[in-house]
Amino acid sequence: MQGAKLCMLADMLGSTGSLTGVDVAKHRLAACRTMLQKYSLGDRSRLFVADGTLFSILPVNSNLGSMEACFEFMLFVTAFVGIEDNGSIFSEWTSKRSWKDRQKSKKAKAAGSPHLPSTSEPELIYYGKDSGLIGLQKRYVLHPSTDAAACTSGYDKVLVDAECTHDGSIKHIQKFEFWGWKTLDRRVLNVERTGNLLHLQLGLLTNGFKLLKTGGSLVYSTCSSCHHMTNSLSWNSLTVAQNENVVQQFLSKYPSAGTDVLLPAFI
Repeated sequence: MQGAKLCMLADMLGSTGSLTGVDVAKHRLAACRTMLQKYSLGDRSRLFVADGTLFSILPVNSNLGSMEACFEFMLFVTAFVGIEDNGSIFSEWTSKRSWKDRQKSKKAKAAGSPHLPSTSEPELIYYGKDSGLIGLQKRYVLHPSTDAAACTSGYDKVLVDAECTHDGSIKHIQKFEFWGWKTLDRRVLNVERTGNLLHLQLGLLTNGFKLLKTGGSLVYSTCSSCHHMTNSLSWNSLTVAQNENVVQQFLSKYPSAGTDVLLPAFI
C-alpha cells in the first residue's frame, strides 16, 4: 500500500468509516504513517504490518454491539478456567515504542529482512483517534476472523494494490537506463521471480475478496501495462499473466464475483 494512494483514500473517506492499510514491508508502511500524519489524514486509519495473503482482522466499527456481548461472555469464561486477564486496552496512539517492540525491531533488522515472516502475527504500527480502537480490549479487536464473519462484518471496499513488475510505470522503467537493461532481465523478467509474483498476486486477490462484505467492491490493481498497449511479445505475455490470467484464475474459484474492467493509466 503506497502512501499517496492511502492518503487519497483517507481524504475521500471524510468523517465516516475507517481505513485499514496492510503491507508486509514495515519501512513502506512507516512511510505511509508519516504521510498520513503530515497531511492530518490518519484519524480514521489503522496500519498493520502483515502478510496480505493471510491478514484476517475485520473493521472495528462494523459490529461493536456483538463485540461488547462477546467481551462480557469471554470475561466469564476466562474467569471460570482461571486464565488471568491483564486488561490490556488501546489507549491513544503514541510514537514512543515499548521495550518489547524495540527488541522485535532489532531482531528483524539483525535477520536482514525488512519483511515480516509469514508466520508472524499482524503488527499494528498506527491507529488514529477516531479509528474505533481506543478503549477497546486488544485481544478481542485483533483476533483473526472467519469467512462467515467477513460476509456480514467485513470491509465495504477493498483495494488490492498488488506487487508487480511495474512495467506500466514509465518512471520506474526509466531507472533501468542507469541500472542497465541486463538488470531489468534479472529483476523483472526472471522466470522464477515472475512465478512467485503471480502466486503472490493471486493470494492477495483471494484474501482481499474473503475480507469483503457481501455486496462490497474490490479493486485489483497492478502497475503492469495493458496487453493491447504493448508491442513486445515478452511484455505482452508478462502483462496478461499479472492481470487477465490472475483474475481468471480467481474467478474460476469464485465465480460469484462480478467483474468490471477499468482502463489502464500510465504513471
